[in-house]
Amino acid sequence: MSAGPLAGTRVIDLTSVVMGPWATHVLADYGADVIKIEPPGGDIIRTAGPMRNPLMGPVFLNSSRGKRSVVLDLKQPQDRAALLKLCASADVFMHNVRRQAMARLDLGYEVVARANPAIVYVSLLGYDRQGPKADLPAYDDLMQGACGLASLFTASGDDAPQFVPALVADRYVGVTAVNAVLAALLERTRTGAGQAIDVPMFETMVELVLSDHLGGHTFEPPIGPFGYQRTLSPFRRPYRTSDGFVCVLLYNDAHWDTFFRITGNLERYASDAHLSDPEGRRRDFNRTYGAVAEILAMRTTADWLELLRANDIPVAEVNDLAALLREPQLTATGFIETHEHPSEGRIRSVRAPARFDGSRPERAAPAPQLGEHTAEVLREAGVDEASIRAIVN
Repeated sequence: MSAGPLAGTRVIDLTSVVMGPWATHVLADYGADVIKIEPPGGDIIRTAGPMRNPLMGPVFLNSSRGKRSVVLDLKQPQDRAALLKLCASADVFMHNVRRQAMARLDLGYEVVARANPAIVYVSLLGYDRQGPKADLPAYDDLMQGACGLASLFTASGDDAPQFVPALVADRYVGVTAVNAVLAALLERTRTGAGQAIDVPMFETMVELVLSDHLGGHTFEPPIGPFGYQRTLSPFRRPYRTSDGFVCVLLYNDAHWDTFFRITGNLERYASDAHLSDPEGRRRDFNRTYGAVAEILAMRTTADWLELLRANDIPVAEVNDLAALLREPQLTATGFIETHEHPSEGRIRSVRAPARFDGSRPERAAPAPQLGEHTAEVLREAGVDEASIRAIVN
């Protein structure tokens, strides 16, 4: 096995918390040499517990595998000089530091590009720098509210906006940053030139939300309300069964016909245009999905899984987090792994989901202890031993 499709690509990772580290985690999974630059106290996400040992929390362990940790105090001249030395041999520099702080550190694109004109310099921002909110802080919770995502719960019938209970903004924007990095590296193979890239959280998330929910306001003047009405129906959620819940999606005419036939409701289906006519279904998703909900409540989850799968109707169980650890698909594919971490003992993690038939990534190295690779990485970059001793000590 080779080291993966990004083998030989070096990433200087000046990001923290979740969004940036998630982006560089994907690059590391694909074989890039990701050098995580941390302040003397470490990335704050290291402290998100529970922990067996200080600064080695689960969110950090799962988003920093395959990286090397270098501690630099960038307010110190020798540490800043060492960072620029690292940049000179790197392909990508990524940060999520606010613009004012990067200016104070004198590490903007022009400075880093002088050290390496071919570098791809990626700024993960809260808001596009050309707008009035450019300097405001941005976190996942704030972005879920600002981009309209939280409000969709009220459109679906809840009495107040809600956050999705996962860091979806951080991770979606992180993956968007990965796409931008790969596009820029591809362009560099044609031109030889590096470039600066901005990836703003707010605008990225607004695109995600409005791609579904601009609705009739796609047209000017508007020809209908905002929203993709099917996804906003309060019945668009796991359906209650006689003993639990099940996920069912009747997507095409064949699914609808088959569902009402095999459940003994063909007459009801044929006599109600809100069910049997595609346009009728689209006119009132609440009524349509409500009829499905009534039927699904009559049998057990196991019954529905067996019957609907036998008739090629899309259906899935509702797994809680514990169930994922014994889920047959994940067990068969070896997706959830257990292995020994040098300092944390036996730990559980997930492998990279993408499979490559060509240059396949190896299993990533375990997440590093704070500063574990400082001397090693600086020595590789040609930093002199006196400077390394001053930085490490």
